[in-house]
Amino acid sequence: MGKPCNYPFYGKTFKQKGNLSMHMRIHTGEMPFNCGDCGKCFIQKGDLRRHILTHTGEKPFSCNFCSKSFNQKGGLRRHTLTHKGVKQHGRAVCGLRFTHKAYLLKHVHKVHKERKQDEN
Repeated sequence: MGKPCNYPFYGKTFKQKGNLSMHMRIHTGEMPFNCGDCGKCFIQKGDLRRHILTHTGEKPFSCNFCSKSFNQKGGLRRHTLTHKGVKQHGRAVCGLRFTHKAYLLKHVHKVHKERKQDEN
């Protein structure tokens, strides 16, 4: 059995004590990792490392299809979908699909909200 989080009314357990300690920072507000450039604080060291890339301008993740590069792996992963034609975000109302959730939300806001206003 894992280590329990003793926060009131919370039943989450963790297999490793370090994971419980890190999780407890969410409840306590402890953020021990600070950016030396802007002072922003983080719960995990890895989050600080990723944040520092925004100051250095370093973009270690490069697209194999074009010349774009990204400071985070997730950005490259989302971008790569545009080359592969994957449109995973859909809208049931009109059937259109989009490569990025942001594009879907922009479409819904612009097209479908205007349509609702026209109906009123």
